[in-house]
Formats: sequence, C-alpha cells, structure tokens
Amino acid sequence: MSLSNTSLILEGGTFRTIFTAGILDHFIDENIEMPYVVGISAGAINACSYVAKQPGRTKRVLTMYRHDKRYMGLGNFFTERSYFGLDFAYNQLPNQLDPFDWEAFRLFSGEVEFGVTNAYTGEVEFMDAKEMDIKCTLLQATCAIPVLFPEIKLKGIPYYDGGLAQPIPIRRAQEKGYDKHVLVLTRPKGYRKQLDQTSKWVTKILAKKYPLLADTMLHRAIRYNHTLNKIEEMEQRGEIFVFRPPYALRSFEKNIDLLNHGYQLGHEQAVERMDELRAYLSK
Repeated sequence: MSLSNTSLILEGGTFRTIFTAGILDHFIDENIEMPYVVGISAGAINACSYVAKQPGRTKRVLTMYRHDKRYMGLGNFFTERSYFGLDFAYNQLPNQLDPFDWEAFRLFSGEVEFGVTNAYTGEVEFMDAKEMDIKCTLLQATCAIPVLFPEIKLKGIPYYDGGLAQPIPIRRAQEKGYDKHVLVLTRPKGYRKQLDQTSKWVTKILAKKYPLLADTMLHRAIRYNHTLNKIEEMEQRGEIFVFRPPYALRSFEKNIDLLNHGYQLGHEQAVERMDELRAYLSK
C-alpha cells in the first residue's frame, strides 16, 4: 500500500484534540505513516507525538497536567503574559518531565509543517517543523491564541495561532501536490462557526497594533465554513477521508473522565474504520 500521494491534515481545537490523539495512536499501532503531515494549533501538538511515534504521550500530557497551574492558569500571566505556562508546557514538559523523542521526530522520512499566522500580514505561513528548536517556539506560535498567549516571535516577526488564517489547511496539502487526504476534524458533522462576542472583543484589542490580523479574525468564520463546505463536497467525490467526533467536545474541558472519553472516541473510531481507511489509501 503506497501512501506517497497522501497527506495527513490535523485541525486544532485546544483540548478537543484529545480525539485526534486517539486516532493517531491507532495509526502508529497500525504503522500508518503519511509522507506529509500538516498541523494547526493543537493539531500540531498531536502531530509531534505521531511523527515521533510516541503513542499515549499526548493523552498523558493533557490528562496529567490539565489542572496543574504551571501548565495553565492565571498566575502565568504575571510571568509570561500567557494563560498557558510557556516554559513549563513547551520546555520543561517535553525536555524533562515527559521526554519528547527529538531524534525520532527529526529522522521522520516525510515532511512536517506547522501553520502560523503572521501578525503583520494576517496571512498563514507554513514552516518546517523538523527544524523547530527544543523550546518548541514554532509550536508555541501555532498555538498562540490572542489574549491567552502573547505574540510569539520567529526570526523577529510576531506570529499567532495558525488557525486564525487557515484553521483547516486542506489548501496547503493540495498546493504541495497531494491528491489524497486524511483529515482529522475536532468538530462534529454539520458544525458551522459564528463570529461571537469574544472574537469581536479580541479583534478590537488587536486592531490598533495589527489591523490586518484583526481583519483576518473578523472573516475567520466565513473562511472556516467555506472550507467545511469544500471538504464535504470532496467527501462526496471520494477525494478525502475524514475523521470527526460524533458530538461536540469542549475546547477547555476540565473533566478528566471526559477527556479520557474523548480519546476513546477517537481510538474506537480509528479501529472501526481502519478497513475503510486502508481501502481508501489503496486506491
């Protein structure tokens, strides 16, 4: 079974991506290795464990540290201007407490990209994840939700969450030349995004310093829904294989039992659909 023309696309969604972890862990067990992986926001965190072949790692981190104030909590604003503990989550965790296999990650035979949103232009940029430093600055940038995170600078340029400009990077995978795609969404079928009051408030905060980024955020829901329409059309034509949770999961889920259940939903769906996926990949 050749996967040379297949991409793996991972949507973000903070703790909703525990569902993604369940799917990718079964991919590792089944030796399903895509030659091109593109992750956005928390989808990129899942991409790391998948590429490094560390099943269970993403689930372990999310469930063990969900209520650790060093991982996320208001106190981090005083030291790092972030709700998430940047040094703890992106340095101490992967390099000391739950070691990430950097060697396996960098020796991955395929290509891995993470999307980030340029604060000056409001446009998405895709960067080579295998060149990421050990403090995971690129990962910080793709996860940098405005207000909850500070801007993250890469080579002197400020970036924010890649999902602001391109939350589901199917277009990027097509531009790279792949004609088959495996996509893991973190919203159930039929979901459509709306511009809520929180997004409007955040946009006003950013507008003075980064007007193009603010404009990108204002139109995010429209682009997201257009992409979902395109994906559903591709599904009908058999051009894409989509995993999605059967019902809504919470972005900032606090209940550890529900996080574990979200993981199980993903794992069970991957097991149940493995024959169907292999048939798609073999076409």
